[in-house]
Amino acid sequence: MTSSDPTERLRADLDPATTVLLTVECQRGVVGDGAAALPELAAQARSSGALHRIARLVAGAHRTGVQVVHAVAERRPDGRGSNRNARLFRAAAKLSVQQHPGTPAVHIAPPIEVTDEDLVVRRLHGLSPLAGTGLDALLRNLGCRTLLITGVSANVAVPNAVFDAVNLGYTAVVPEDAIAGVPAEYTPAMVRHTLALVATVTTSDEVLACWRRAAQPRPGAGPGLTPG
Repeated sequence: MTSSDPTERLRADLDPATTVLLTVECQRGVVGDGAAALPELAAQARSSGALHRIARLVAGAHRTGVQVVHAVAERRPDGRGSNRNARLFRAAAKLSVQQHPGTPAVHIAPPIEVTDEDLVVRRLHGLSPLAGTGLDALLRNLGCRTLLITGVSANVAVPNAVFDAVNLGYTAVVPEDAIAGVPAEYTPAMVRHTLALVATVTTSDEVLACWRRAAQPRPGAGPGLTPG
């Protein structure tokens, strides 16, 4: 029977064995503290604390055994395979900072730490880390039931990821303080009026609290049963 207690439901949804933490476009060329393609977005991700909270969530996931996947947006220097069917794509092609494969712009931005166990999914097209990237198959092979979605931007990629996750049958969970968009006031309005209709909206502290509880030994369990 499903619990009617929202906290208990969240704990169940965030079971480390069936949860994947997804970071969306948390790369140097997007949210880095140096050259970034969209300086206003990079500044907002940092000044709001969202990038720091994403780093805390990633560290918590590593401690608790939750799989981390980093979704990175790239564009070949010749533009092959990239979309041209929207104003956003045409504008991106003209930016001074390009997300070219193999360059520092597509490396995950500090303070987020990447371990050997993390997966990195790269895309050359579209708006969503889940559409045509192979990520859905990876998630299913990992036994994922809940996708915890963080990153940027709250304007485009994050809502696309949420909608695609829900359409594919996953439970989407969004820590509202671990996403960012521009202008600053847009993000809470989008969360309240759009994402809250299809995803479980929570905070990074609540997620970490659920994982800390999951890591505690069950009453009567031996010390060897505590997750690392």
